[in-house]
Amino acid sequence: MIYLFATIALNATLFALFKLFPRFGIDGLQAIVVNYFVCVLTGSIFLGNFPITFESPHQSWFWWAVLMGVMFISIFNLIAWRTKEDGMTTTTIANKLSLVIPALFSVFLYGDQLTVLKVTGIVLAFPAVYLSTRTNTHTNKSKSLFYPALLFVGSGLLDTLVKFTEHHYLSTDAAQASFTVHIFAVAFIIGAAVVTLLVATGKRTLHWKNLLAGIILGVPNYFSIYYLIQFLHEHVLQSSAAIPVNNIGIVLASTLVAIIFFKEKLTLQRGIGLAFSLVAILFLALSDG
Repeated sequence: MIYLFATIALNATLFALFKLFPRFGIDGLQAIVVNYFVCVLTGSIFLGNFPITFESPHQSWFWWAVLMGVMFISIFNLIAWRTKEDGMTTTTIANKLSLVIPALFSVFLYGDQLTVLKVTGIVLAFPAVYLSTRTNTHTNKSKSLFYPALLFVGSGLLDTLVKFTEHHYLSTDAAQASFTVHIFAVAFIIGAAVVTLLVATGKRTLHWKNLLAGIILGVPNYFSIYYLIQFLHEHVLQSSAAIPVNNIGIVLASTLVAIIFFKEKLTLQRGIGLAFSLVAILFLALSDG
């Protein structure tokens, strides 16, 4: 279970770092691109070698790594932006309640039973996300719900792919570490191309503080994914329960950090949304018992 506690703590750290970005004027995109380069270096040092070679495309999991690399940089940038706009608690809930998607896929992919508790948890997840992300203003209401919904779906599909590749392709620690490095390498290449284009057209300027922020972000980001894969590979919990238990820990840890260190106010509406989210995740986790 040490991997579970590690990935919870590291994910809460990532959300806290995103919350600090606006305070120090950090360009989120530049920091995230540097972060992915640091992830590649961290994973290579951890492995003891640089795993990306001309043989990489022949690995059975390679194109899954490419797909997930594209999704990683897209979702990571969305998380950074929405943490700035909506706050740490709201973004965490919208991100982590996406567990309903891998929970549903687990029924079809791994033969998990669709119990009453599981169905109830899935149903409760939707008002949880709505209440925790809905603003009280009447302007741009559809837009305010669109981005949390996009984060919800994207994160859910990404969690599903993490479990799918771990289950079918990643039987050893070395394969898991190498796979993780390839994901981050793809994300870095895409992000670096975008930043280069923005700098070349004069829309962005490079700054040392973005480099420093990316370095700080990179190490916990790499191990948050690596330890998640390790936790799933342990099979301590069934597939449809493992991600819910992980996500409830991240929601609770991130909420506590947001309230204690960032003085985020937990309104009645968002408090109800948080309560719904906890009940939904607990029901999903207990549904395998």
